[in-house]
Amino acid sequence: MEKELPKIELPEEWIIGTGISKELLSLYTNFPCRLKSEIFVLCMDGEIEASINLNRIKVQANDFVTIMPGSIFQVHKVEGNLKIYFGGFSSQYINQAALTRSALDTLYITLGRPVISLKPKGAQLLEDYFCFLIKLYEFFNETTRKLITPHLYNNIHTGIATIYRNKPEEATSNISKSEQLCKSFTQLVMQNYNQVRNVSWYAEKLNITHAHLCTTVKQVTGNTCMEIISRMVIMDAKSQLKSTKLSIQEISDSLNFANMSFFGKYFKRYVGMSPLEYRNSE
Repeated sequence: MEKELPKIELPEEWIIGTGISKELLSLYTNFPCRLKSEIFVLCMDGEIEASINLNRIKVQANDFVTIMPGSIFQVHKVEGNLKIYFGGFSSQYINQAALTRSALDTLYITLGRPVISLKPKGAQLLEDYFCFLIKLYEFFNETTRKLITPHLYNNIHTGIATIYRNKPEEATSNISKSEQLCKSFTQLVMQNYNQVRNVSWYAEKLNITHAHLCTTVKQVTGNTCMEIISRMVIMDAKSQLKSTKLSIQEISDSLNFANMSFFGKYFKRYVGMSPLEYRNSE
């Protein structure tokens, strides 16, 4: 069934804009869609009720939303005069990005907590930033937009992480047990992915069964446990291949692979090329 879900992808590596209408959102009220890209939204007016990975959310004025790639999204109701800013990065860019360690550490900070409410002043500052990015997007041609994508990606994610970390009072309130379990899992993954890729190990650490962990993570995030673990491993490997002079053997060792051959097969399965080919690619 999930393989038949319509998939939404962005036409460029990154995009930014405004003017989302009720009519446009109504296209997504009759059926769920799977987002291939990562989307972030700022709501300055109006109200939207939707579901992200089967979890119901309400978005209203001064709310900021981050939706991870692979999420299943459906709109239920739209009210008021919408004033929405949106942006995002395509899966094609995310899958080949050479991310910094700070971006890796903050990638899953929004899991189980897609909506965060801002104070009016904070929302206004974020609206100003969206307006600046819109002008930037319109000013540059596609070639130049591609050149600044890596810098924009890392800067935006650092900003998103800062916003969420400055709202610690919301980290444990209004969050379901399933969402809290998922956050605990992803935190464990971020701390241990370079040593452990066995889902059963994480389930044991969380004192739950392997089946319960896999089912819960899939429902909350739209991704499997292995997809989350492998994504962290691959992004770390990409980062080391592009930003360090470490040998492939040293990178393989740092990620606790049995040998360089196994690391090469693992990397090629997810990236489509060998570690050396990726290092030498533009």
